[in-house]
Amino acid sequence: MSAATPLRVLSLIPPMTQLNTPYPSTAYLTGFLRSRGVPAVQEDLALGLVLRLLSRPGLARLREVAEALPPQRHSRQVQQFLAEYPRYEATIERVIAFLQGQDPTLAHRINTRGLLPEGARFATLDAYLGHEEGEDPLAWAFGALGLQDRARHLATLYLNDLADVLREAVDERFEFVRYAEKLATAQPTFEPLAQALAAPPNLVDQTLHALTLEALERHQPQLVLLSVPFPGAVYAALRMAQSIKAANPAVVTVLGGGFVNTELRELREPRVFDHIDYITLDAGERPLLALLEHCQGQRSRQRLVRTFVREDGEVRYINFGGEPDIPFDEVGTPTWDGLPLDRYLSLLDMLNPMNRLWSDGRWNKLTVAHGCYWKKCSFCDVSLDYISRYEAASAEVLVDRIEAIVAETGQTGFHFVDEAAPPKALKALAQELQRRGTAISWWGNIRFEKTFTPELCQQLADSGCIAISGGLEVASDRLLALMKKGVSVDQVARVTKGFADAGILVHAYLMYGFPTQTVQDTVDALEYVRQLFLNGCIHSGFFHRFACTVHSPVGKNPEEYGVQLLPLPDSPFAKNDVGFIDPTGVDHDALGRALKKAIYNFMHGIGLDEDVRRWFDIRVPKPTVNKHRIAKALAGRH
Repeated sequence: MSAATPLRVLSLIPPMTQLNTPYPSTAYLTGFLRSRGVPAVQEDLALGLVLRLLSRPGLARLREVAEALPPQRHSRQVQQFLAEYPRYEATIERVIAFLQGQDPTLAHRINTRGLLPEGARFATLDAYLGHEEGEDPLAWAFGALGLQDRARHLATLYLNDLADVLREAVDERFEFVRYAEKLATAQPTFEPLAQALAAPPNLVDQTLHALTLEALERHQPQLVLLSVPFPGAVYAALRMAQSIKAANPAVVTVLGGGFVNTELRELREPRVFDHIDYITLDAGERPLLALLEHCQGQRSRQRLVRTFVREDGEVRYINFGGEPDIPFDEVGTPTWDGLPLDRYLSLLDMLNPMNRLWSDGRWNKLTVAHGCYWKKCSFCDVSLDYISRYEAASAEVLVDRIEAIVAETGQTGFHFVDEAAPPKALKALAQELQRRGTAISWWGNIRFEKTFTPELCQQLADSGCIAISGGLEVASDRLLALMKKGVSVDQVARVTKGFADAGILVHAYLMYGFPTQTVQDTVDALEYVRQLFLNGCIHSGFFHRFACTVHSPVGKNPEEYGVQLLPLPDSPFAKNDVGFIDPTGVDHDALGRALKKAIYNFMHGIGLDEDVRRWFDIRVPKPTVNKHRIAKALAGRH
């Protein structure tokens, strides 16, 4: 091949990521490569797989597999599917078209509860609080006018029923979001993945194989990028690589993405390279340019950048120094060209208002800045490039990108996917959007810091901000200080109230089980959260269980946080989560059930005037927090 002939590059999104909007990694890389003159294309096989399985031919094949199962494998869900198969066959493609926004009037029929077959997932409708026999179980969530929302929720339950059938009849690992996640998450050994890849392909594998070969045939790539953001995309990515190599061993396969950057930094497992030629770490632009030059004979292997290879049966990491990463303002504009934007599914699974933004509607995903400007939180992977290397682009460059994306997609909704969007950059962005008269809707993640004054909150709302999320984590000043979060509970109250008063939806990320967190800390945190809801500071929240990672300050310096790490097994494959011994000995699992129950009710206005101890099924101490602490904090804000 002539050195002047650029390689054809195909970037693929493996199952599973999101079904309502493309995961942005391939859009970023495709836009960047095209800006450098590389013929680059992209496809979303996560969406492709679901649409192929959830079609009339797909359901017919699923029925064949289910009918061939021995009777003891016929679960109640499988039996219901087979018994109601004619109704599923008659409705599947109409429901898919409705969720794609192509047939909105179908909502009327769906809402009669007579059109769709209803499996086990519909039982949840009767579990909603306040529902009594004869009442509409969804009235509290959607009211009388939420015709489309109500129908999308019912249609999503219908798809989840079918996912259950796929899981029980075909592949117990199948999920719409976290497919085969346990095969990869913090796995010290590659063996479970190796065995799964060596097993005879099931219906899901066969469908993905066919889709992969079709993409190869369409694009005739010489290099394929497999972007793996989550553990739940690893198995499918390796299955796709397996298919690619079997069809054409000359095609170069490259693995990268968030999972690789986080969990495979110490990779020593050579079997990963049975179907993958190269694995790159961190921001992909510079490693890809080096790899393309290497594949064209313009650069030796010794001069690859942040790249794992297999040599003589062993894994070798090559990182030629002296070449800086591509500056954030020079990475180009993401492109969604090649992705079927009219075929994504607007699902309505969880009724939490912030979770709805994740799964409902198609959002153009964009980054305001690379990395995190704070990069101090002790639970975060602050030592890794995606956090530690902070670079911002000018507001002019950002709005140029926004306008180019709107022109390409015809859609004006943006999700800024920063770890924490910097207030200074957001202020400049809002000013530039308003100066140009560029009308968009946007939401993203921030730190609840005092720079977000009520005036700035209003300016952000005027520029199109509809929702904001941020980490309150453990609502305790002692633990926030230990976390190096850089905020206080009172400060969070004032900042969130400023956003809420500006008409912006506010979601709080909450955490439990942090090192040295006592039962009293947990009860007090819930009392703070109750008061934040009661005073109209936050509208939505979710409690996550703290997990210690090897790249975080807690994982690197556990003695500073009063815990002892459990020894990790020798791990040639994935390494991320690490267990620890907390001297407090608290049963955080029992507390977590109460926290999640409480916040679910708080979001619906239930129990806001009651003692938070009512949510716990174990005896807990009374809160030590003054009942008017948040109200007083708000009264004193200036």
